[in-house]
Amino acid sequence: MRPLTIGITTRDRPRAVERCVRSLACLGPLVARVMVFDDASEEPVAEIVARAAPPRMDVSVIRDERQIGNIAGRNRLVSEAASPYVLLLDDDAIVFSADAVERAIAVLERDPNVTAIAFAQGEADGSPWPERMQAGRGREPAYVPAFIGFAHLLRREAFLRLGGYRESLVFYGEEKDFCVRALQAGQRVVYLPDAVVGHVPDPGGRSATRYVRFVIRNDCLYSLYNEPWPLVAVGLLAWITPRTRWLVAAAVLFGAGIVGFSGAIYALTFGAPRALGMVAPIGGVAFMLGWVCVAVHVMPADTG
Repeated sequence: MRPLTIGITTRDRPRAVERCVRSLACLGPLVARVMVFDDASEEPVAEIVARAAPPRMDVSVIRDERQIGNIAGRNRLVSEAASPYVLLLDDDAIVFSADAVERAIAVLERDPNVTAIAFAQGEADGSPWPERMQAGRGREPAYVPAFIGFAHLLRREAFLRLGGYRESLVFYGEEKDFCVRALQAGQRVVYLPDAVVGHVPDPGGRSATRYVRFVIRNDCLYSLYNEPWPLVAVGLLAWITPRTRWLVAAAVLFGAGIVGFSGAIYALTFGAPRALGMVAPIGGVAFMLGWVCVAVHVMPADTG
């Protein structure tokens, strides 16, 4: 059985998805099936994908008129795959050679504790992006805390067992959330710096306002899902003790810390401008001040 299913998610980027599908010709012997998830594009992509499909490759389109989002689309692609490994691609990705994917599959076959493979981001000509914008550092394969979603290879069974991506996130940040759960389950992520896949961002369908809104929103949700204890502490204190201005201040500061510290670190990991790094210490200070406010709140009042 051919070991690989390829899943591509797209919305309103016909040129990008056509280029992506055409680039898959080099993977022919590895591929059992290619599925393109069309998230309610204004111009349906079925005909475009059919024209671009490499000869003798099983390529199909799944279209959902509800515009359910990229994350739900990825879950749908993995659930419908029948092969042990699934290569998920953004529509603006370009596969250059079978060698990169074969080496990624070899890592999964050697080590059952590896759940995902991170590829290096490259330009349209195959040259790699700067190291600071990659999932890992250095020139040797390495374990990393998370992958970048533009191109990643998944062990299907482990992905489904861990619950897949959280669809409540809708857009952005699902990789980090999934990798936290994978690491907690004893699984690993490997970065292959020499396995370059092109990432040529297409401005179609992109909105800077939407991006920033979901970065802030999803970092808050990430913390609630995976690091809830500061807010749980405030919630319990609000339930069992009288509310004071110190407790309200703690809640505000913890929220600011989640957005400032966690959000900045995550954005920097995936290539945001370095100037954003100045926000992280502010978020860290907000966390510390939040605990100070909690301490003041629980201190016994001086009755004189």
